[in-house]
Amino acid sequence: MVDFDKIIEKHYTKGSDAYNLLTTHSRQVAELALQLADESAVAVDRDFVVEASMLHDIGICRTNAPGIFCFGTEPYLRHGLIGKAMLLEEGLPRHALVCERHIGAGLTANEIVAQKLPLPAVDMLPLTVEEKLVCYADNFFSKSHIAPARTYKQVRAMMARYGEGTLSRLSEMHTLFSPHS
Repeated sequence: MVDFDKIIEKHYTKGSDAYNLLTTHSRQVAELALQLADESAVAVDRDFVVEASMLHDIGICRTNAPGIFCFGTEPYLRHGLIGKAMLLEEGLPRHALVCERHIGAGLTANEIVAQKLPLPAVDMLPLTVEEKLVCYADNFFSKSHIAPARTYKQVRAMMARYGEGTLSRLSEMHTLFSPHS
């Protein structure tokens, strides 16, 4: 089992605002991901889902996002790539892919180019069931303020501005993890 607390504490001061925000958000994602896995009866590697949920946003510390206590230099949208690099340094390639692929409902190279995003023009789509589960659960919680989970309707409305591809992927994940709604 990966000691995600030890990894987080390499990059965040325990008890700091950024640490508290990251770990609170990540715990919310982990709890919802496990709940969705249980309710949908989708077979997942539960330990990995918890670890990946706790580490999926580790790269935010190197972004320029003062609203969430992050004072780095990179654009916020790059936090997935930054996290990927950080976790590859830890020898965690599977966890690193979750970082890279969790943004929104995943991103295609065409979407990155069309939206002029500060990312390389490559597909960053969640592929495994665990990647999809963390990606999906992440959309229900804000990092900028601690609040109850968004509803699926609120998540869809929030994601609509990113186009039909995003909504289609979100809908596929919703069908997979919320088959009774």
